[in-house]
Amino acid sequence: MPSNYRNFRNNVPWLIFFLEVVFIALFYFLFSDGASRSSISYPVFQDVSHMVIFGFGFFLTFLKRYGFSSTGFNLLIIVLGVQCSVLTEGLLLFLLQKENEDGLKRITKATVSTTAVVISTGALLGKTNPVQLILMTVVEIIVFYMNRWINETFLQVPDNISMMHVHLFGAYFGLAVSSRFSEPSPRPEKNASTPKSDLLSMLGTLFLWVFWPSFNSVLAVNKSKAIYNTYFALAVSAVTAFVLSVLTTKDGKFRMTHIHSAVLAGGIAVGYAEHSIEYPWIAMILGLLASVITILGSCCLQRCLYPALKIHDSSGVHFTFGLPGVLGAVAQVVLVVIKNWTNLPRLGYLFMIHVGAFCLTISIALVTGFITG
Repeated sequence: MPSNYRNFRNNVPWLIFFLEVVFIALFYFLFSDGASRSSISYPVFQDVSHMVIFGFGFFLTFLKRYGFSSTGFNLLIIVLGVQCSVLTEGLLLFLLQKENEDGLKRITKATVSTTAVVISTGALLGKTNPVQLILMTVVEIIVFYMNRWINETFLQVPDNISMMHVHLFGAYFGLAVSSRFSEPSPRPEKNASTPKSDLLSMLGTLFLWVFWPSFNSVLAVNKSKAIYNTYFALAVSAVTAFVLSVLTTKDGKFRMTHIHSAVLAGGIAVGYAEHSIEYPWIAMILGLLASVITILGSCCLQRCLYPALKIHDSSGVHFTFGLPGVLGAVAQVVLVVIKNWTNLPRLGYLFMIHVGAFCLTISIALVTGFITG
């Protein structure tokens, strides 16, 4: 038996078993109150679960050699991450002497939080082993919850907005960890895609596109407005992706790599500002700008910035999730400034709070990701 298979057999099962025993013990002490009536319906939780498991699972299958890693390990990371998320939030509530939320809302928020780990995994595809991914999952979940606690406690960021930082945190945490790994072998068979892998990846994109309004609205105060704005932002970003794909290719044809990334950009960007968007045309403009940034970023970053910084982003999570997330955070600040323009004494405070929140998220993600790597 080759040594790498012996190491896999000796390390991975025991690490997973150890984590599961710890989780069960902590669940016994923290959650012994049984189930209660939930403020979130099961169909909404199901939408979010489908999006994270099916959507992201197939979304990352474009590399033919890592198809199983994308789907199989994605499920393993999610189920471990959800348990870790529920426990981390439970411990925080216990230490802060706050009341626990109902069970379905807990696992829904945990599933949304685990999206950060799945996004980070995209930047590390083909460079890590299962042990490293599992340890990264635990560390990233804990750090993400600490980041949310800082934003909510000291910067007074609402819970639903701090949760939408998940895209920013996941993208930049993954990039920071990726910078600590050497670039994988440039052999064509390792970095190539096939028509089948591209088709499966596009299937994952469709899953994400369909369920993204549920994802953005699951914790929103005004769910109808969040769904409405998210849908129009996604629609415009999809149209823009097809247009720019033709304009930016030499042969004037659609490139599925552009469409694969940019059709989701509007949903990511509008997630930060959905509560501040009063009219659908604002969401549509945001979707258009997000799609433009994603496609232009994919061209410029891969050719200019990544070689200089020696960063290898396997799945393009920076321009797929990171840049639209930054755009959404900036849009939120602009909308807050416009809305409170007449209240000058409060304007500076609101500006600093919102800018500080997303700058803090990016900073914590980069620093802790670099240390984790």
